[in-house]
Parts: sequence; C-alpha cells; structure tokens
Amino acid sequence: MNAPENPTQQAGIAAVMSDTLAAQREDYLREGEVSVEARIDRIDRCIDAILRYSDQLSTAMNSDFTCRPREINLLTDIGGSLGAMKHARKHLRTWMKPQKRPSMFPLGLLGARSRIEYQPLGVVGIIAPWNFPVSMVFQPMSGALAAGNRIMIKPSEFTPATSEVLAEMIGDAFSPEEAAVFTGGPEVGAAFSSQAFDHLIFTGATSVARHIMAAAAQNLVPVTLELGGKSPTVISRSADIEKSIERIMMGKTLNAGQICLAPDYLLVPEEKLEEVIAEAEKAVASMYPTLLGNATYTSVINDRHYERLTGYITEAEQAGARVIPINPAKEDFAGQQGTYKIPPTLVVKPTSDLKVLQDEMFGPVLPILTYQDFEETIRYINAQPRPLAAYYFGSDAAEQSALEKRTTSGGMCINDVIMHVMQEDLPFGGVGPSGMGSYHGLEGFRTFSHAKSIYSQTGVNVAKLGGMLPPYNKNTERTIASQVKK
Repeated sequence: MNAPENPTQQAGIAAVMSDTLAAQREDYLREGEVSVEARIDRIDRCIDAILRYSDQLSTAMNSDFTCRPREINLLTDIGGSLGAMKHARKHLRTWMKPQKRPSMFPLGLLGARSRIEYQPLGVVGIIAPWNFPVSMVFQPMSGALAAGNRIMIKPSEFTPATSEVLAEMIGDAFSPEEAAVFTGGPEVGAAFSSQAFDHLIFTGATSVARHIMAAAAQNLVPVTLELGGKSPTVISRSADIEKSIERIMMGKTLNAGQICLAPDYLLVPEEKLEEVIAEAEKAVASMYPTLLGNATYTSVINDRHYERLTGYITEAEQAGARVIPINPAKEDFAGQQGTYKIPPTLVVKPTSDLKVLQDEMFGPVLPILTYQDFEETIRYINAQPRPLAAYYFGSDAAEQSALEKRTTSGGMCINDVIMHVMQEDLPFGGVGPSGMGSYHGLEGFRTFSHAKSIYSQTGVNVAKLGGMLPPYNKNTERTIASQVKK
C-alpha cells in the first residue's frame, strides 16, 4: 500500500494500517489452529514469488543504490531469503512438536504431565532496512510464517524502487489478510510502529530503535531489535596476515561496508601494522582493479550517507590521522556522476574523539588501532558499547577463549567475518545497544511463537494429599517441612 500524498491522507494512514491489522487478526482467529500444511503453503508461495520476481528485485536494488552488482543482489538478498524460507519449510514439523517437561515430584509419578505448545502470536510487524532491503524482509518473515502468523511490512523509504516491487510481489502471492506492505517515509514508519501488533521486529539504527521501542510500548507490543554498533576485529600475532586481511577486506567492501555486521575497526599488533596495510591494499586491488566504473563495487546508498562518510574522512585528515584511500587505478572520485562511490579507506591510529571511532561506520572506511599486549584488546572492547559481532583471527587458543568469554557481543566469528549470520541454525541478534532478541531458524520460530505452558493434573486430589486444602493438618506441616529447608 502506497504512502499518502497529502496531509489529510497522511493523517489517515494509521487508520488504514489499523483496519488492515484488524482484518488480519480477524482472519487469523477465523482460521483457528494454523495447520502445518497451511504454514508450508504460505512459505511455498513466498519462495515462488521470490524466484519469479528475482530479476525485478535485482534491477530495483541496482537502481536504488545507483550501482549494486547483480551477483551481490542474488547472493545476499535473493539467496539469503530463499535459504531462510527453505530451512523453515524443512524443519517446521520438528519445530512445531510439543515439548515435554518434567512435572514436580511426586506429581509426575502420580500421573501429572507438563508440556509446552508453540502457538502463533497473531500479527507480526516487520520494519526492514535499506542495506539489504529484500532479505531483511524475508528472513524474519520465514520465522513468522513458520510460526503461523499474519504479516505487515514496512520497507525502507531509501530503497523506493525495491519497496514497490516488494509490494507488488506480496500482493501477488498473498491476500491482504495474510500479508500486506506499506511503503512511504518517516511518517508512515511512525504510524506503523504505533500499531498494536502481537510482535514487532525492527532492523536499523540504534537511534531510531529508541523511537520504535517507545511507540511499541504504548501498546505493550514485544519487540525484537536488530541494530548494529562498532564490531571489533582482533588480529592475533598468531594469525596468517595475508589470509586474514583478504577475508576482512572482502567483508568490509561487500555492499561497500553497508552491513550491520561489517568489521568496524581493527586491533592489530603494533609490529604488524605496515604488513596489515600492505595486505589490505593488495586484497582490494585483487578484488577491484578499478572502482568507479566497476559494476561489482557497490555505491553508498545516497547523498546523505556519502556526506556522512566523507565527513568522517575529512575530520580524520584534519586531525592529523594517517588516511589511506585504496584506489588501485588512481581514479578521480570527485568527478563521479550518478553514483556515490567511496574507495575503501584506512584510517590509521585515529584518536578516540574522532567520529570514525565513535559512530558505527556503515561504509567502506576502516580504522586501525594497534596494541602491544593482547590484554589491551579486551580492555578496549569492554570499554565500548556492546557490539553486534566480534571477530578473532589467529590460532592462539588462550587468546580466542579470552575474547569469547571475557567480552560480550551479539555473535562471534573465528577466522572470518560476517559468515556466522549465514548459519540458519545459529540465532542472530544483538545485545544491549546492538539489539534485543534474536531470530533465524529455530530461534526465529520461537521468537514469533507463544510458548504456552500446559499442565495436566493427576486424578489424585493433590491439594488434599499435600495438606494445602483447609483445614490445615499434619500433612500441611510435613509439606512445609519438606520445602522450607536448605
């Protein structure tokens, strides 16, 4: 559904959303128990729509970014969406099985039974970001559909072409009572986040998440927040520098670093600094001999983010930091037309007051800090807000264990970056300012389900047997004595 075009329409968008929500909830209640067959049918329709619209989605993403390679569109957004849907379809029957739980002694011996049944929540709202505008709709949607819910979606206004294709394909595959899309700007987003969903998932900036959570709180809507932060990358003295930097720079240049999980800064041994810089230049030159006219090197999404990132670089230069643009063909980026490309840029030993060390980068700029003793890396990471991911490169088991156990991050990857998010059986989520809650695979199914506790009582009058039924007696005292002790 398109955004309203004038203030009167704008004021009514919340009412339109409320009507859609009410229709979805009514249809959900009318359906009753959501069978495994119905859930698989909806997942199958989603898979079919993604396949049929894949070329249109890729073209739209390239248009929205002004340059985003088809290969990245298909590998990340299309492939990531299909992978999540297929995984949910494959494991759904197992996920839906009731979980048996022990009953309190001696009730279990007397025939009492305890179990958990997973039932749909009802209507789930999804607010998707612009950096992966397709997969960040369908990955959470896979868990929500598997759990038996109805879906309302608000895609990003920064990717309007992609959002229009999403609206068309969802309308093609589902009735409005099953799934609906609302496109538009911040006002539409504000109205959307104020709806009385049964669950709301937001992927985006921490600053925006505060507003989302406040709006959801008005209706006591539970939220899952997938945010970001400054994900540290620690390179050990035991690391193979060439292999490590190749993987790091692949992650940093993928989608031009516009990834919530991109390595945000490096911590490297002081004596390895120049080798790290040289290998970074080598890795980028190998992947992207040219940048400006290279259709495989993604543009920054828009002028706003281009100005933000170039402002970071300018501030660092003016502060005297060593700034190294990696520009293999020595191209003139000031003269580019129609795109917002920035060469991968290293900022060596910036001071802590600079924005490159304060703000989440979300672009192809990579600060490098050095350390003498490995303990410095843990102290530094723990002094910062908890990140979405942490990365360790090396083969020192003691160092790896220390980083795993003594720092806190949403997830962690050893000897690579980002790849942990591709594991459908690992929960994906942040901690503290990098997020709240998680999804993917089984955790996604459970996030969008209600775990209902069900207890079936034995035929014995337990209250009378245990002395809980007045008038109280010696059985009461025996029960108290058995409980009130160490």
